[in-house]
Amino acid sequence: MNIDTLEQAQQEGRAPWDNVYLDTRDFVVYEDKYPVTEGHLLIVPKKSTQEEINKCFKFALAMGNDNVHSDKTNITGYNLGLNIGTSAGQTVMYPHVHLIFRRDGDVEDPKGGVRGVIPSKQNY
Repeated sequence: MNIDTLEQAQQEGRAPWDNVYLDTRDFVVYEDKYPVTEGHLLIVPKKSTQEEINKCFKFALAMGNDNVHSDKTNITGYNLGLNIGTSAGQTVMYPHVHLIFRRDGDVEDPKGGVRGVIPSKQNY
C-alpha cells in the first residue's frame, strides 16, 4: 500500500504551505495563508492515513479548548473542519484540518456554525 505523505505532496506542489507554526513528529501546524479569522491554523498530517488525521483532530480539539479556557486570549469558541473532495470545497489536495478560532461578535449571526457551508441550511 502506497501512503501519500506531506513531503511528497510538497514536492508535487499539492501542499503549498510554508508558514510553519509548529512542527511535530506526526503533523505540521501552519498559519493559514487566507485566514477566516485571526489565528486560523491548519493541522497537516505528515502521512495521509486515517490514524494520522485523527491525531490532527485530537490536537486541534485540545488547542481549541485550551484557547477557549485561557484568560490570555479573547477566543470564545472555534470551528474544526476537513474538506475532502472538490464537491466539499477542497482546493488543496492533501488532507488538512482547519482550526478556526472564533470570538464573540466576529459575525452578525453565528447560528448553525459549520452548517454555513450550505448557506440555505445554516439557519434552522
